[in-house]
Amino acid sequence: MAESQNYANHAKRPPRLFLVAWFAATAAAASFLFRLFIDFSVETLALFLTAGGASVGIMLARRFAVGVQDRVIRLEERLRMEKLLPDDLKSRIEDLTTDQLIGLRFASDAELSGLVRRVLDGDLTDRKEIKQAVEDWRADHQRI
Repeated sequence: MAESQNYANHAKRPPRLFLVAWFAATAAAASFLFRLFIDFSVETLALFLTAGGASVGIMLARRFAVGVQDRVIRLEERLRMEKLLPDDLKSRIEDLTTDQLIGLRFASDAELSGLVRRVLDGDLTDRKEIKQAVEDWRADHQRI
């Protein structure tokens, strides 16, 4: 069974393989760039562009995956709020930013209304503050 999740242990780091691949591509690009300044050749330029492109591509792949995850979280939380919030708050769901929705996803159903009200009143503004205010943590073990 998975460990109980809370604010202190919920963060998920990129997989090591991603970091190793990105570091290797970036190091290769840097070495080819250095070689270009010492002894220019078309082959070295091609290797630099390939390694640089790989480095950027690896970073963008990670960024796009997290961006898609954020969009899914935004949709899930809006649907969840449509079912759980009182009518006076339902009409204000669109006022919540993506960052706020991401922070609120960890709130239990019982405390969601109170936290949404605090966010909309301006008491809690950013993702970190919202997560720290959650008392009954709703774990998410399927994040990217």
